[in-house]
Amino acid sequence: MADSSGSEQRRLREAGTTGAGWRRWGPYLSERQWGTVREDYSAGGDAWGYLTHDQARSRAYRWGEDGIAGFSDDEQRLCLALALWNGRDPILKERFFGLTNAEGNHGEDVKEYYFYLDATPTHSYQRMLYKYPQREYPYADLVATNRSRGRDEFEYELLDTGVFADSRYFDVVVEYAKAAPEDVLLRVTVHNRGPDPAELRLLPTLWFRNTWSWGSGGARPSLGEVPGVPGAAVVVARHAELGDRWLLCQGAHRLLFTDNDTNTERLFGTPNPSPYVKDGIGRFVVGGDTTAVNPTATGTKVAVDVPLTLPPGGSATIRVRLTDQAVVAGAGDGRTAAEDFDEIVRQRRAEADEFYAGALAPELGDAERQVARQALAGMLWSKQYFGYDVEQWLTEHGLDPLDAQGIRNGDWFHLLAHDVISMPDTWEYPWFAAWDLAFHAVTLGLVDVDFAKGQLDLLLSRRYLHPNGQVPAYEWNFGDVNPPVQAWATYLLYQFEKSRTGHGDRAWLENAFHKLAKNFTWWVNRKDVDGRNVFQGGFLGLDNIGVFDRSAPLPTGGHLDQADGTAWMALYCQNMLQIAVELAAEDPVYLEQAQTFFEHFAWIAVAVNRTAGKTETMWDEEDGFFYDLLRTPGGGATRLRVRSMVGLLPLAAATVLGPEVTAGHPELLDTARDFLARHPSVASVLSHGGARGANGNRLLALFDESRLRRILARMLDEDEFLSPYGLRSLSRHHAGRPYELEVDGRRFEVSYLPAESRSGMFGGNSNWRGPIWFPMNALMIRALLNLYVCYGDEFTVECPTGSGTRMTLFEVAREISDRLMRIFLPDAAGRRPCYGGQTIFAEDEHWRELVTFSEYFHGDDGAGLGASHQTGWTGLVAVLPHMFAGLTGEELLAHGLIGGRRERPGRDTR
Repeated sequence: MADSSGSEQRRLREAGTTGAGWRRWGPYLSERQWGTVREDYSAGGDAWGYLTHDQARSRAYRWGEDGIAGFSDDEQRLCLALALWNGRDPILKERFFGLTNAEGNHGEDVKEYYFYLDATPTHSYQRMLYKYPQREYPYADLVATNRSRGRDEFEYELLDTGVFADSRYFDVVVEYAKAAPEDVLLRVTVHNRGPDPAELRLLPTLWFRNTWSWGSGGARPSLGEVPGVPGAAVVVARHAELGDRWLLCQGAHRLLFTDNDTNTERLFGTPNPSPYVKDGIGRFVVGGDTTAVNPTATGTKVAVDVPLTLPPGGSATIRVRLTDQAVVAGAGDGRTAAEDFDEIVRQRRAEADEFYAGALAPELGDAERQVARQALAGMLWSKQYFGYDVEQWLTEHGLDPLDAQGIRNGDWFHLLAHDVISMPDTWEYPWFAAWDLAFHAVTLGLVDVDFAKGQLDLLLSRRYLHPNGQVPAYEWNFGDVNPPVQAWATYLLYQFEKSRTGHGDRAWLENAFHKLAKNFTWWVNRKDVDGRNVFQGGFLGLDNIGVFDRSAPLPTGGHLDQADGTAWMALYCQNMLQIAVELAAEDPVYLEQAQTFFEHFAWIAVAVNRTAGKTETMWDEEDGFFYDLLRTPGGGATRLRVRSMVGLLPLAAATVLGPEVTAGHPELLDTARDFLARHPSVASVLSHGGARGANGNRLLALFDESRLRRILARMLDEDEFLSPYGLRSLSRHHAGRPYELEVDGRRFEVSYLPAESRSGMFGGNSNWRGPIWFPMNALMIRALLNLYVCYGDEFTVECPTGSGTRMTLFEVAREISDRLMRIFLPDAAGRRPCYGGQTIFAEDEHWRELVTFSEYFHGDDGAGLGASHQTGWTGLVAVLPHMFAGLTGEELLAHGLIGGRRERPGRDTR
């Protein structure tokens, strides 16, 4: 949506139409490769224990690399990142430190302060900030103190240790700028924020991913010094597939060479084939071991050793360039000269400003614009290389990959990943999650629709999608089940692009439709236990929201009819119906598919709303709410009366079919009428959830107006779901009235916990029993806008419930969006709710403008919780204010809802 004449837009067009490699190099280096499933070769599947942070500096990784503020090519063959040493730490800082799942009192948690400040979609400009303490980093204190704390206590953070007292730290500002697709500039500016002079060893590091030590490895690449270049340290990198690259660093600094090979002597007590191993540079810098680096100036890993001494408040800048243009030994080379180098960086930053001036709605205020831009920057920095050949991995475990029993992901031997993927978090979740990725794509569509579409393509491709049609969930268990939101995101992106450019990518939509149909069939065949169109699915991404672990066998036996699982499938039907109708505009054969998905939805609506066989249904007439239904082996059924997001999700399955559907395809309306005539019981149910709105709109929903009002009364009650900062995942009603259930002498309880989880369920590192989660809020906003398009201005509700203030559903949707944005905006005292009680972010000028986008937020005060850099689906905060900026209810009623974003003429993301 940026002005199509801008420089970044030109690069995006070149990348999409001419194949120019503007996306080839990017921030694809993970912040953590250790402790991941793909690096785990333990017998018992202990990924955290098999390859630890302590081992990471000495052990060559199998499937990927990690580093601080790193860049790499899109297959992660050659990597560039920073290492630092403050003269006090016991080890070289080459990667961010954090706690494992077992060490943290609320699961894994990175214990560093870094902030993604800016980024463009082609990575022509990137900027981030790392705050590196001048005191010794408190590794042991962080581990010991967090281990000693219980689940009812706060996490012990790096600020709590006092390591930043008196501002004794360095602000390390990292900028990347591309002069050309294969010409990458790295500028690092270090500021001493402390009161005294301070020394720092800054080591830009270049290395090859180790692909040569494994059975299927290839030739060993090489790094070597290019001598005699005045005023510069120069390295040549030679790789059989990548070709030659040259690294230039301004200043005649010392080069430290070693190899990216495992230090077997340190880890396993066996002699090293070569004395030059992965941790050699760290041993030289920290321990003074001169035998640890290669005096012949060759290897597969090299660092430029830049010593700095900074006065109080002082700063220094180093300039590094990675290019495919040759450097001649003994000849002068001015490509790191400050004036020309800095001009390129300045120009790329100005082009980033230009890009976002067009990409974000002009009606946004400065504070909102800053939040949206940093959220998008975080998402673009979180595009990371993910390599994982499951068949090879199983073989390396000594197993027959076609019959790998009793091992994680043993049924997914077909999965072959070697892609750049939008990750939920660069440290805590450095692996894809299926439903997260769908939300990521919606946000990324704001700035790079081609990449966003490619992300949705990826998990539906034959390299990922299981032959039986299942979408892989996430690395820890590909066979788990995430909510099926891919069709929703696919249709949304299609509509976004169509509204902006005047034409949709029909070929892409059609390709996705066939693969989604395969996945839909998997759901119907696998997750409807008794064929009644009521669905299960397990935890469905909502971790601890249920009374029981919904992915484990129930202590009662039997199964759960899940309100959320059934709602997800109803939404899936609606989205597939919309896609089929769109495709039918050029190929009438898809009308049959549209009718099929309409009928699927109809049967689901019947199952949700009609009592069959005199058994209980998920709707509770007394409470006016949907609940999971526990079906026991003896035929009994009990509603689990937990007021949670599970019961709100049926609202999400509210979709409007515009008049163009029935006008353009009258035969579709005829076949629908025939179907309803043949099934009067279905017709009686659909008449409640199929309201006709203004302008010929038709609503498909799982509820009628009466039930809608009852659900909304609870959702908009500030003593239940409506927080000052959005919608809670569990009603505050349960704060004083926990839901309790006793089974065979065991008591199960669900109470309102607005902050961290007190349970170890699903690792205990997330909490759905009270906090605010952006993806669920976004779906509720989308539903409200659809309902508004149908019901119009005549339908009003109290918001908040009991306040006497009546709002249309459009106004309610905007109110929720405003409350979500309030999490990140400074109040009159400069405090942003997302930072909770950490006053430094309001009081210190060097922290005040920094924002992180946590995994979820406190249900009462908006403080950020969980993964602290979860810019994945929380990046939706960039979409919501943009969507509402300048939009009125009148416009929405007149033009309809096109994916939650109105058309902005003259703007295009390609």
